[in-house]
Amino acid sequence: MPLKVGDIAPEFVLPAVLGEDQTKFRLSDHRGKKNVVLAFYPLDWTSTCTNHIPTYQTALEQLAKLDAQVAAVSVDTLPSHIAWQQKSIGIMGFPILSDAYPHGAVAEQYGLLRKGDPIPGISERAVFVIDKSGKLAFAQVYQLNDVPDVDDVIEVLDTLK
Repeated sequence: MPLKVGDIAPEFVLPAVLGEDQTKFRLSDHRGKKNVVLAFYPLDWTSTCTNHIPTYQTALEQLAKLDAQVAAVSVDTLPSHIAWQQKSIGIMGFPILSDAYPHGAVAEQYGLLRKGDPIPGISERAVFVIDKSGKLAFAQVYQLNDVPDVDDVIEVLDTLK
């Protein structure tokens, strides 16, 4: 079952690519400092994901003014993320996290790892806004082929000022 508004966001550390650099993303590093927009997406290289993730880049300045750190998460590997940025979506100004090992562990913590048909082993498409105290202020799971509206996230972040 996916997490819901009011739940405490589970802590995690994942390898990430930020621009052209490989790094680590630790959720607790942002506690008390920034709100976190956590965008789970199924897979690199798919048309919907290629449309979804760049919407945060387009709104990055506005999101930063609302004291938010964006992070995108999928079960793909760092090499896949790097190649996807270089060939398909362009370099992102926020980290793209790899939930590849152990496979889907963070997606599982957030109640998003798909286990049944039709496509097991990937995460659901979902967006969470985690406030500075570590609680979920927004939690929405979408159909795999839907592109979430970044304006919904902006509205929630605006209430957290």
